Amino acid sequence: MTHKPTLRPSADSDADAIAAIYAHHVRTGLSSFELVPPSTAEIARRRADVLARGLPYFVAEIEGTVVGYAYASPYRVRPAYRFTVEDSIYIHADFTRRGIGRLLLAALIAACEERGCRQMVAIVGDSGNAPSIGLHQAFGFQHAGTLRSVGFKFGRWVDTVLMQRPLGPADSTLPGAEPRP
Repeated sequence: MTHKPTLRPSADSDADAIAAIYAHHVRTGLSSFELVPPSTAEIARRRADVLARGLPYFVAEIEGTVVGYAYASPYRVRPAYRFTVEDSIYIHADFTRRGIGRLLLAALIAACEERGCRQMVAIVGDSGNAPSIGLHQAFGFQHAGTLRSVGFKFGRWVDTVLMQRPLGPADSTLPGAEPRP
């Protein structure tokens, strides 16, 4: 029986599960350009940094097991970028192609719009990462460019694909106040 995933804000107790999911992607894939998986303590520190900025960090669960996570982080730290966020989504290898990425990305977009963010950027590791590119396209992200051979992992050069999606009123109005992040 296939159970439907549920979404919730991440908790401190999710750090081990998040670290394990991410470690798999670091060790086996090109969606992350890290070469060594960070410790659970480092994952917890990174999560705390996202939350301290007022940005969303979600997990998806099936029957109490964390099967994916997503968060928004600042696109860049300089103040002029304060209305732009970058999304990150990672799914447990045993739970891909079940709509978990769609569930997480939809929630992430909505949460960032609620916080007054105006643009979301996806930086997709590997121009051959069709599932991630397709997911982002399904949510209105447009191809903004490809940085060729900017990473070197698993004995080969790897591209990154830049995608962008407007949030809320995007650039059609001036911001009325600082965003919450």
